[in-house]
Amino acid sequence: MFATGVSVGGMSDSAPTRSEVVVHPASEGDFDALTAVWRSAVEATHDFLSEADVDHYELRVRNEFLPAVDVHVAVDAQDRPLGFIGMAGHRVEMLFVDASARGRGVGSALLSWAATRHTALEVDVNEQNPQARGFYESQGFEAFDRSPLDADGRPFPVIHMRRPTPHRL
Repeated sequence: MFATGVSVGGMSDSAPTRSEVVVHPASEGDFDALTAVWRSAVEATHDFLSEADVDHYELRVRNEFLPAVDVHVAVDAQDRPLGFIGMAGHRVEMLFVDASARGRGVGSALLSWAATRHTALEVDVNEQNPQARGFYESQGFEAFDRSPLDADGRPFPVIHMRRPTPHRL
């Protein structure tokens, strides 16, 4: 299902860590699995969304959002998707890590991959998701603006963040 790609380090028999993931391009055939990763991540972190909201966005993630960006996936030694990043130029449009792989460096590995391609990165984070904001701040991002509504005009405020200079992860 997933092809080989750039390794972020060595492998071991324990739970996957940043040093054990491989990041490579995703194909449209991967989108169902990546949508499942998205749902797992959102259910673990987006308490402000109702189940109906998650259902609504899940269809859009699969059919609109993933096809619109350059998607790379992080996989473990068994080629299972652990997380993915969707880029539009230097903008991180999507970064989601499966709930089972959270806290193991997968998100950092994906950002590290993005940083090798762009010296400055930007991302929008839901204000109601303090875990995501904390993660990006730990990666050198700083808030520079706020929008009271999300891109769909819904009442989910967005914090605009950027990491203007290279940052060692």
